[in-house]
Amino acid sequence: MLVDPEHVTEPPCPPSPEGERIVRRLREVYPSGADAEQAVRQSAYLRDQFAFLGLPTPERRVLSRTVLAGAVKPDQDVCASVALQAWRLPEREYQYFAVDHLRRHIKVCDASFLPVAAHLIVTRSWWDTVDHLAAHVVGRLVAADARLVAEMDAWITASNLWLARTALLHQLTYRENTDAERLFAYCRTQSGHRDFFVRKAIGWALRTYAATDPDAVRSFLAAEGNRLSPLSIREASKHL
Repeated sequence: MLVDPEHVTEPPCPPSPEGERIVRRLREVYPSGADAEQAVRQSAYLRDQFAFLGLPTPERRVLSRTVLAGAVKPDQDVCASVALQAWRLPEREYQYFAVDHLRRHIKVCDASFLPVAAHLIVTRSWWDTVDHLAAHVVGRLVAADARLVAEMDAWITASNLWLARTALLHQLTYRENTDAERLFAYCRTQSGHRDFFVRKAIGWALRTYAATDPDAVRSFLAAEGNRLSPLSIREASKHL
């Protein structure tokens, strides 16, 4: 097993001059657009859990292009270096940069990147980063290497709710390639979870798959609805 879901540790940051250059440039460029009033609003939106520079998404992406001007196509070490360093920085926009960078370049990463993704998921955790990591980083890794399915089978029962949420959501973009039996099994496994974010993820995963196979989701809800929370059922049924 690449990741022990009950003991996720920070993997070593690989030596990467290019990764260090990108992060150094990131720390130079992002503060230039800081807006203290916007930072207060952004922090309040996430329940004041994180500090912000105050960069709205469109402006942040413009600055990101400046950061990456002249950068070469990264390899896995660069991706890991950028992500792990950005995750240590205090303002939330730095984590957003790392997530965007991973989404763009996850194809250069293989199964051995999963411990990095796990660390990002369980550290400075909230839906704003976890959901993108689940669907567009972990999901892409699992799709590319079937051996990682066993990792998701372990994550779905993890005590860390964000790992469980990731297991539920990692197939969000799979559409007709969704392993429906596994998705439904994961929903059954966590049907009694008390946390809002897990119950919401169950409904979201089912609603998304319903766009591909609505009859399968209807049948699942008919058979298992008494085990699911009202929130999960409401979310799953929105477009049925």
